[in-house]
Amino acid sequence: MRFDVITLFPQVFPGPLSIGVVGRALEAGLVQIETHDLRQWGLGVHRQVDDIPFGGGPGMVLRPEPLFAAVRAVAGIPGLEPAHPILLSAHGRRLDHGLVERLSGESRILLICGRYEGVDERVRLGLGVDEITVGDFVVSGGELPAMLLIEAVARQLPGTLGDPESAVDESFAQGMPEYPHYTRPAVFEDLPVPEVLRSGDHAKIAAWRSEAARERARRLRPDLLGGDGRAAAVQSVGLEPEPGAARAGAGTGGMP
Repeated sequence: MRFDVITLFPQVFPGPLSIGVVGRALEAGLVQIETHDLRQWGLGVHRQVDDIPFGGGPGMVLRPEPLFAAVRAVAGIPGLEPAHPILLSAHGRRLDHGLVERLSGESRILLICGRYEGVDERVRLGLGVDEITVGDFVVSGGELPAMLLIEAVARQLPGTLGDPESAVDESFAQGMPEYPHYTRPAVFEDLPVPEVLRSGDHAKIAAWRSEAARERARRLRPDLLGGDGRAAAVQSVGLEPEPGAARAGAGTGGMP
């Protein structure tokens, strides 16, 4: 899959995407990231890309002319598949696992990184871009959200993860947070690993993990359960409470 990124700061890519599983996918050619400096399409000798907002207000707004020119030029690179254009926007639809899976079916994605107070509304109206946010908060630009989207989508591509089951088994793949993980030692600062995980009984372990994931959703993400998730009773299968929930901040070496 190819990601084209239009940004005022192309030098920040690939950044953290160059390490770990996505870094290996880049090296193997499974993922390609190409950056395009918006100032190439800036106006005048100073390559201006922003201006003051009509109606007044703080900050600067990215002008439509450079963005229209950039998107059309990058989307129209000869010999490439059509690109799915996405504007990283604080008021876009929220990126979630379902959307990530759908985007992983694209062959090419064009990411537009906004800056300053935002992007002239005519970019959305005239170019038909998809608008996506990574959360209900504001950051200085679209570069970090673009990296999050690239990482999330790249993980879904065949060959990116060493174990294909990893993408199926992780958080939100089944519509809720993943179950808690434990490793050695069996007891740490009086916090034991649940006995069922040491039993060797795979059926009981699977049942415990399923219910532990639901309990975690009830406690932290009731919105994922529908209705009043907080009021739902825990029908546990040998379920023990997560130690971290009972002893928040106990010691510095415990796992969350």
